[in-house]
Amino acid sequence: MRVTLIALVRHGETEWNRLGKVQGHSNIPLNDTGRAQAAGAGEALRGGDYQVLVASPLDRANETAKIIGRAVGLEVSAHYDGLKERFYGVAEGMTASDYYAAFPDRQATNAETLDELTERALATLREIAESAGDRDVIAVAHGGLIATVLRHASGGSLPREGEYVANCSQQIVEVAGDDIRVIGYNGTPR
Repeated sequence: MRVTLIALVRHGETEWNRLGKVQGHSNIPLNDTGRAQAAGAGEALRGGDYQVLVASPLDRANETAKIIGRAVGLEVSAHYDGLKERFYGVAEGMTASDYYAAFPDRQATNAETLDELTERALATLREIAESAGDRDVIAVAHGGLIATVLRHASGGSLPREGEYVANCSQQIVEVAGDDIRVIGYNGTPR
């Protein structure tokens, strides 16, 4: 069976990340720290055998991917709507603490459910793997989506208690048919 290696990279920091705001589908650009993080991720990924670079179409992921691409010698070949962050509905723009207070079950009004996010994320990774074949892929996406993939692929053991998917960290998964397996966890560029 064909196996595709995918490095899932969270986008660099945005001003809303710095302020602790829920972004979701809101199209917030990288800040200077985020651009530096993306350059660090590019350096960290340079030693891999990556042949394909894809991204979420949201600006923060696309810019991160372009910066990484310059370091690894790749152009963004496709944007996948399925790599977008979870849609948080009315919670987008709230601080995380206000979100948790208003929605203790973490399900905001008109927001995408975790089950919907999981289904979308896994289907998109399988689509990327089908397109890439046995070529290694860098896919720049978002923290909530990546955490959902990790939870599914690890049987709920990742991310570990108190951990989150840091900006520009790299999570390495293998996709073989319907199976998705975590093979590298929480790589963070310096």
